[in-house]
Amino acid sequence: MSLWGLPKLALNAYYYLKNFINKQNIETIYIWYNLYLQLDYTNNIDYIMVITPSKLLRIRADKRIGPHNFDILSIIFGSLLGDGYAERRIKGTRISFYQEGSHLSYILWLHSKLVELGYCSTNIPSIKTRLGKKGIVRKVIRFHTWTFSNFNWIHDLWYVNGVKRVPSIIGQYLTPLALAIWIMDDGGKVGQGLKLATNSFSYSDCLFLIKVLNDNFNIKSTVQKTGLPNQYHIYIWKESMPLLREIVLPYIHPSMKYKLN
Repeated sequence: MSLWGLPKLALNAYYYLKNFINKQNIETIYIWYNLYLQLDYTNNIDYIMVITPSKLLRIRADKRIGPHNFDILSIIFGSLLGDGYAERRIKGTRISFYQEGSHLSYILWLHSKLVELGYCSTNIPSIKTRLGKKGIVRKVIRFHTWTFSNFNWIHDLWYVNGVKRVPSIIGQYLTPLALAIWIMDDGGKVGQGLKLATNSFSYSDCLFLIKVLNDNFNIKSTVQKTGLPNQYHIYIWKESMPLLREIVLPYIHPSMKYKLN
């Protein structure tokens, strides 16, 4: 395939392409792609780094065209079922990942996955403090992907009038990896079962999710009230825990295995 015949690619797509190129051609591809961008986007680019084998490229949001592989979509959809959120911006959408400071090792591991896939800065996220309920100081850690114009469809799926909801196509994206991310984000050991904190979702959303868990994985669960008005969580039966562990353990960070009993 001719180098000059290659399409314009987003950071992540270029990263994947690089891994399919023969090692002896990698340097050539890096040099070509740097020149290609400078020729194509002269005076119309927000930021560009000199590319070396140890660096990736950041280009303007509306030029990041994908494609996104299923691993990154699984991570995003799993996180959005948990503590993650999609933020619509002027030039596109970015995905934000959030955890309490006590889960530092997990969030750093997740950050490294997105760096590896080419979706965010290599800058290590740091712990911040915030004032919580009743004046309690909490330590939190968060980081964001870069903004992608073709993440807008994800935002449109998940938010209606600014309120997060479970999209109707969640079954297509609830893979074992997505389920593992969801558990690590919002799961909690309860007796011999597992609770998924779905407090922000409606009762009908929760009913839909337990159907998808059954359809996709044959995992049995129920919707339970949390004790707060109009808030619910999903409880995975102890009978389904051996199957659940078999499905997700390959993707679970060591610091989160306690959630699986």
